[in-house]
Amino acid sequence: MTDTREFDVIVVGGSYSGLSAAMSLGRSLKNILIIDSGKPCNAQTPHSHNFITQDGQTPKQISTSAKEQLAKYKTIKFYNGLAKSGTRIEKGFEIKTQSNDIFFARKLIFATGLKDIMPDIKGFAECWGISIIHCPYCHGYEVRNQKTALIGNGDMGFHFVQMISNWTKELTLFTNEKSMLTEEQVGKIKKHNIEIVETEIDSFEHNNGKIENIILKDNSKLSVNAIYARPQFVQHCDIPAELGCELTEQGLIKVDMFQKTSVAGVFASGDNSNFGRALSAAVSSGSLAGAFSNNELIGEVF
Repeated sequence: MTDTREFDVIVVGGSYSGLSAAMSLGRSLKNILIIDSGKPCNAQTPHSHNFITQDGQTPKQISTSAKEQLAKYKTIKFYNGLAKSGTRIEKGFEIKTQSNDIFFARKLIFATGLKDIMPDIKGFAECWGISIIHCPYCHGYEVRNQKTALIGNGDMGFHFVQMISNWTKELTLFTNEKSMLTEEQVGKIKKHNIEIVETEIDSFEHNNGKIENIILKDNSKLSVNAIYARPQFVQHCDIPAELGCELTEQGLIKVDMFQKTSVAGVFASGDNSNFGRALSAAVSSGSLAGAFSNNELIGEVF
């Protein structure tokens, strides 16, 4: 059965950024639909940090509280499902879901996040977000001064070492292949008594996602308490690109200071367009996307 409804703005993605965008719009008296499939990328993360008033809460607690607060705004509606396609029409946009429900809106906000591509290393996916982490500002305090590994190479690996050395001195850099570090970079790393391991990683020994040992392909192992890594990623949703939204070289949706994409009437916020990948940044950009999409709606009728 097809359900056809019209809204001022459809927000695709109902995690922190999408919820923040919806609040700005709901408080602006706009009719909003949030389409969300309920699969956030931080589902395995035990606790969220570095977000004032919510420090140490679980991701689920934060999103549940946000949805409870949004419920009082009667112009905000939720749809539990997956947006599968988007089309520009005369008066805006059409969004079709996996269940063939169709919705229309004058503006779109994509807060759809990113999909991390897990490397082919046994145990990585199970530890990701729990003891294999990406952001020291989000999780570094909890593993401060502990035995820590870092997976990276070349300039990225060197910068990662510099940054993480602020949180722990018990640090080992795993290039996981032949090192691409410059001689100068190697000298600076070793000056700080940080070991560089080029042997490829075979697997991770863990207990319910909590890392215990890194097993190398030469059968040696290193006991660690935490690992920093930055796996490759792709856009979680293909609709922005299908609509013509320009992507950056890194694969993020290109937006301006108003969270506008290269396609008129389409906005993006959160991880899909922000290299920071922090909860606070997602909320901030979502609030901006909501406010500036509302500003466009007002300008079109006044």
